[in-house]
Amino acid sequence: MPIKNRFAELLPEIIGWRRDFHRHPELGYDLPRTSARVAQLLRAFGCDEVVEGIGRSGVVGVIEGQEVATKGAKGPRVIGLRADMDALPIVEQTGLEHASQSKGKMHACGHDGHTSMLLGAAKYLCETRAFAGRAVVIFQPAEEGGAGARAMIEDGLMERFAIDEVYGLHNMPGMEAGHLGVRPGAMMASADFFTIRVIGKGGHAAKPQEVTDPVVISAQLILALQSIASREVDPFDPVVVSVTTLNSQSEADNVIGNEVMLGGTVRAMSAETRDLAERRLGEISHGVATTYGGQAQVEYLRGYPVTVNDVECAEHAARVAERVNGAVDRDVAPMMGAEDFSYMLEARPGAYLFLGNGDSAPLHHAQYEFHDEAIPYGASWLVGMVEDRLAAPS
Repeated sequence: MPIKNRFAELLPEIIGWRRDFHRHPELGYDLPRTSARVAQLLRAFGCDEVVEGIGRSGVVGVIEGQEVATKGAKGPRVIGLRADMDALPIVEQTGLEHASQSKGKMHACGHDGHTSMLLGAAKYLCETRAFAGRAVVIFQPAEEGGAGARAMIEDGLMERFAIDEVYGLHNMPGMEAGHLGVRPGAMMASADFFTIRVIGKGGHAAKPQEVTDPVVISAQLILALQSIASREVDPFDPVVVSVTTLNSQSEADNVIGNEVMLGGTVRAMSAETRDLAERRLGEISHGVATTYGGQAQVEYLRGYPVTVNDVECAEHAARVAERVNGAVDRDVAPMMGAEDFSYMLEARPGAYLFLGNGDSAPLHHAQYEFHDEAIPYGASWLVGMVEDRLAAPS
């Protein structure tokens, strides 16, 4: 099964959808135009059911196969396919004819491409229905920091549509356009965020003996936090602790302020290391501050969990990818970036795959552009997952 010929025919139409979404980006959960257009198209394709407002602004389409493959008393087997719809608060600098018409908003992560590929897959599945069971296409809001996947799950996504397995993909700049990559186990990192308020006693910079300098404490603390990765975690279990902001209360060269605020992020590829990093960040912060006569107040906010592919589902995904494009990478390098598809993989077995976007600007860059030549490969893989996992009995 190479890329499906039907997608060559549908490609101009899918590109048209993609570029329309690109011209009209929307953020977070505030997706009135995008969600409405997705729902409109799903109904036009002939989806058996289209439900709006799941997870505030998510859209779900249900497509019944020609035959029913039962899973006992629970009904037909169900495969979920997910795409994200939201854009980013970035001023676009591509100069393209279809560039964003919404100032300060841009599809700089390719969600316009993800949505359009899944729409193409939905149209194909509605036409052919060459599977036994039920396909559920999931269009999710607020992937960019808003945890839209979690909102849809909390709104009953998995139970309401009886989903058994769930699959998704993300375009990847620097990977040859149309090439596919997956790996079993951890695929993308967790993403947590922290602020540390370092409290000392300020005074005149000419009399350091009379102060408890929070800047010096902060400098020692920034270095000490790096020991979490370098001395407390197995080198084969990646973790990143990054202090990214430092703000002193003082705005004068000759004044030592009372406080310094530090901020940053922690990324980990396992739940155990994530727990360890959170605990040690707090202990080290308090310990270093106390050593130098100050105090530390730590706020730690957990973000997206680790994206973990089910081993068997990752193999299914690789097998289908191989049929689409024989150059599939079954051990693609993991990323320390985070993805809220992780919530769906905590709720149901499944897998997440990377789709090459060619030589483009990086994700989240003002000059990024989704490469339309990747569309037939991604859409073929999405359809292939349904036809493979819901193969009609011979």
